Amino acid sequence: MPSRAGRNSSTSSNGFSGTDRERALVSRSVLYMSMSLDGYIAGPNDEPGNPGGDNFMRLHEWYGFASDAAPTAETVNASGIGSQFLDEIKGTGAVLSGRNTVEQVDHWGGDHHDGVPIFVPSHRAPGPSVAKYPLVTYVADGIASAMAQAKAAAGDRNVLVHGAYTAQAALAAGVLDELQIHQVPVLFGGGRRLFDVLAGRVELEIVRVIDTPEATHIRYRMVSRS
Repeated sequence: MPSRAGRNSSTSSNGFSGTDRERALVSRSVLYMSMSLDGYIAGPNDEPGNPGGDNFMRLHEWYGFASDAAPTAETVNASGIGSQFLDEIKGTGAVLSGRNTVEQVDHWGGDHHDGVPIFVPSHRAPGPSVAKYPLVTYVADGIASAMAQAKAAAGDRNVLVHGAYTAQAALAAGVLDELQIHQVPVLFGGGRRLFDVLAGRVELEIVRVIDTPEATHIRYRMVSRS
C-alpha cells in the first residue's frame, strides 16, 4: 500500500516508522479516532440505542473486517493496516475514555483489551453496573487527575484515549500528547464532531502519515496551545 512517512522518520515496509518505535519507549497519551473528512466521529442519532449514530460503521470499514458490530480491540478480526493498528492499540497500558463512550458500549464489558485499567473522567458518580467491572475507575477531580492516574497505571506503555469531549478537555488541559486520526473519505454532513469546541488555538506536528485507498492515517504530536 502507498505510504508517506512524517518528518524525521524512517518508514518500514508496513508504514510504521523508526520514530514510532522510539516514542513507544516513553509513555504518552494518544487519542485514537476514526473521522469523516468533515470532522465527524459519530453519525446523526448517536444515542444509547444506536451507539455511534447512523452509518457509524462506515468510519471503521478501513479495518478490513466484515461485521455489523462496532469494532473493539478484543473482538475485531482485522486485516492489513487495520491489524497493524490494532496491535498498536493492544500495546497500550491503560485506557482513558469519556463517559458517553463507555456507557454506550457498557465499558467494553469491563475489559477493553488484555486486562488493562480503564479510567473515566466524570463529575457524576458511576452507574450501579460499574461495580461488576473492577478494571473501571471513575475519576471525579478532573481530566488532569484522570490522565495522571492512567499514565501511572500504564507504566512505560502509552495511554489510549477515546471520546470527543474527553479529547477536547485533554487538549485544553495540556495532557494530550498525540493524536492518531484515521481520516475516512466520506462526508457525513451531521452527527458528533471531534473538535466542536476548543478553548483556543492548538499547534500540531505531523509525525506519521500512512495513505491507503480506504483512509489516511495521520499521527500528530502536540506542539503548543494558546
